[in-house]
Amino acid sequence: MCPDSVPGRAAARVPARAAPIGAATLARAPQLLSPNPAAAKRFLEFFAAQIRNPNTRMAYFRAVSRFAGWCESNGLTELVDLEPVHVAAYVEQLGKRLPPPSVKQHLAAIRMLGDWLVVGQVIATRPAAPMRGPRHVVRKGKTAVLTAEEARTLLDSIPGDTDTVVGMRDRALIALVVYTFAPVGAVIKMRSEDVYVQGRCTRVRLHEKDGKRHEMPCHHSLDTYLAEYIEAAGVADEPKGWLFRSTRARPGELTGNPLSQADVYRMIRCRAFAAGIRTQIGNHTFRAAGITEYLRNGGKLEIAQRMPNHESAHHRPV
Repeated sequence: MCPDSVPGRAAARVPARAAPIGAATLARAPQLLSPNPAAAKRFLEFFAAQIRNPNTRMAYFRAVSRFAGWCESNGLTELVDLEPVHVAAYVEQLGKRLPPPSVKQHLAAIRMLGDWLVVGQVIATRPAAPMRGPRHVVRKGKTAVLTAEEARTLLDSIPGDTDTVVGMRDRALIALVVYTFAPVGAVIKMRSEDVYVQGRCTRVRLHEKDGKRHEMPCHHSLDTYLAEYIEAAGVADEPKGWLFRSTRARPGELTGNPLSQADVYRMIRCRAFAAGIRTQIGNHTFRAAGITEYLRNGGKLEIAQRMPNHESAHHRPV
């Protein structure tokens, strides 16, 4: 059996989750904006209402705060004095310390906030509009991709301990990500009622970003894995309960709480190691493997994008 957490070095590799940014933190507008009440209010509205994704909100808040600190250290304390040349100088210095993707993210945050201030009639012009970010072309994704044989080996290695509900849970979760190309974040938000039968086909309902729901039919193997897990866990009696639940301190017992992404990361690393797979896999590996294998077997790109509810092919492995 593989627990939700693995002590020692494996657990240490899981990145810590940063604390969310609350309204109290956002209310403290940087010195560049605080002298202007309208700008300070617009700043709060931008992060509290305009950006809904908490990770994006945190990254953009830090980027804007860093830029505001740079302005203050260079004697620029009035928002009306901010010009494109200042943004250009900042990006130039930032490029000497950070990689191009990080610089582009910082510039995007500054540009979006500038646009928001212009729309709110706080400033007249967009200070970052003429500025271009550093050129950065990715020809091959960094996500490790399992072969079809490795994915099958991993799934086949888990039934050895499916006498425990944890083993059935792990196998069903991995199979769900592989067969539906679903992101782990959508899978761990699933409720028991999100696995249902329509006609003669079992379907799953995935909860994507921004409240979007995405429904897909199940592969026959996935159907079997889910049915075995749901029956063993007894979660069918709780339609609103979490589908994939964390484990208690006592092995083999599930809580009423959902698995976290860190839990899933540790679980799949542990399962892969036990199966003899040395590929450095993570939460996106199975999704990438499913899409890659689908395309390799003659699948159409537009269908591969539609299955995981993608709007573009940026996550397609090359």
